[in-house]
Amino acid sequence: MSTPSDPRMLVMHGLRLKGFADPPAVAETVAVPEHDAQAILDKLVIDELATYRDGRLSGFTLTPSGRAEHARLLSEELDEVGVRAEIQAAYARFLGLNSGLLEVCTAWQLRDVDGEPTMNDHSDPAYDAEVVERLAEVHGRVHPICEELASALARFGLYGPRLATAVDRVRAGEPEWFTKPMIPSYHTIWFELHEDLLATLGIERGSEAVT
Repeated sequence: MSTPSDPRMLVMHGLRLKGFADPPAVAETVAVPEHDAQAILDKLVIDELATYRDGRLSGFTLTPSGRAEHARLLSEELDEVGVRAEIQAAYARFLGLNSGLLEVCTAWQLRDVDGEPTMNDHSDPAYDAEVVERLAEVHGRVHPICEELASALARFGLYGPRLATAVDRVRAGEPEWFTKPMIPSYHTIWFELHEDLLATLGIERGSEAVT
């Protein structure tokens, strides 16, 4: 059975992944009850680990001290549970699929027309169907990685079902679930998982090895 994470750390983690978010978004991201997320976020502000901005867009964000504390807690969790090697191995496998997923997303958004990249207007069902099948192939390869991560730390258990939901909705004829931002599209969840792995292992995106 995988190890659950501390709720306070989970809320900090959700805020780190979102960058700036309100309590419902943080709660949904890390599967913490919304009222618990609200209470923890308010306490983080008191402790100067987060700030709250009220206005046209209202929400919380981690302070530099909060980001440092969150990084410390993530590293401590890996060592206490003893799964650092497992997460690193899963990350390496995920990274090996990342460029393929990006290529599929680009193919969904752009088509080659007379040798020129052109916005895909989704008027060619055969072309779109081929790209969707490429997405399904990538999903089939990342699914066991998601299971491996979830078996190490329970908080990773959300990614497999969320990715599966997105690919199912694309295949059911809802194209926005492929790459559209601001909804849990396949690309949105993939990016979030990537960011989660980087944060968990303390890797800066700019220093990440390219495969």
